[in-house]
Amino acid sequence: MNEIISCIESLRTKLDRYRKDGLKESPTRTIFVDPLLQALGWDVRDSDEVELEYPTIDRKSVDYAPKINRKPVLFIEAKQLNDPLTDVKSITQVVGYAANAGVEWCILTNGVTYKVYHSTEKAEAPEKLLFKISLDPKETEGMTTQQVAEQFAHFSRDAMAKGLLDEIGEQTFTTGKIRKALGELFRTPPNTLIKLIRSTIRDDSIKPMQVKKSLKRLWSQTSEITVPSTYKDDVQPVPPERTKVRDEQFSEEYDLGSMPQRVVELFWTFDQFCIELDPTAVQRMYLVGDINYIYGKNIFCCVDLNKSGIRVWLRLNYSDLESQPEYVQEWDTGIVELKINSIQKFESAKGLLQKSFEENRLK
Repeated sequence: MNEIISCIESLRTKLDRYRKDGLKESPTRTIFVDPLLQALGWDVRDSDEVELEYPTIDRKSVDYAPKINRKPVLFIEAKQLNDPLTDVKSITQVVGYAANAGVEWCILTNGVTYKVYHSTEKAEAPEKLLFKISLDPKETEGMTTQQVAEQFAHFSRDAMAKGLLDEIGEQTFTTGKIRKALGELFRTPPNTLIKLIRSTIRDDSIKPMQVKKSLKRLWSQTSEITVPSTYKDDVQPVPPERTKVRDEQFSEEYDLGSMPQRVVELFWTFDQFCIELDPTAVQRMYLVGDINYIYGKNIFCCVDLNKSGIRVWLRLNYSDLESQPEYVQEWDTGIVELKINSIQKFESAKGLLQKSFEENRLK
């Protein structure tokens, strides 16, 4: 990990100068992509490990084909330094190259930002994006260099050999599909589902139409919720300076739409845990940029989403914590901030969430 961190720090010192020069594709590869791949354990000088200009079925080529046991496991297509990486044709091209070659993963990069796609996912090419990560500190605000390096390490040689991307991708995309299917079932439940629910309830007084309405209400609690008007004036959010509440109907999917799927699923996992602390009493309050989780009139946590993960603020005294992991820091008096960019870190943070909930519930 130290080698990746050193490489990121070195490349960051070159960003401003080469962006002004409008660096073309070839020097972008030499100055930015090659050193990073080396730091990630891929030897770009060994064609058995990384084949350059790997031939595709249409007699063109992809810039890099990292290999495990001489078999490509990743395609990487590089663009010039200032390319925004938003061209659908370019995304479709690299995804198509990988899918046609039976390579599960591919990356589109401009030497600074790396967008990781699952080529065989059943979706339109842009929707196959698992996550993106950038060398630019402006794009990863709130993340330490260590955290940025951990994201890049997801497609290191060691990680690819262990199937880490496969594991993350399967978890993320499968959960996303199931969530979408559940949304359709809850909004327009088929008769078979209604019958199954009624037979499970064993209460004939509950009619099919009541089941339908209840399912829609249940789904609305996790997808489209209006701000409770009683909280607009008398509840102070965390952090305390963010006080502007949205008056219009709020949909998480509206704000989550621009987020990498990995971050979306991380948020939903976090959200489910907070609600299940007390499903009958915990409520969400939506602010500009933040979501507060409230018990009664007491806010026990606040979450903000960004491209790299989630930031969480808890009403806890930093000095009272038995352990102080590196992703936890004191934000203000009586408030700690957590920077969570993986399910593993969220799992380790559950105890702090529980502690904040219990302490603020009793106030």
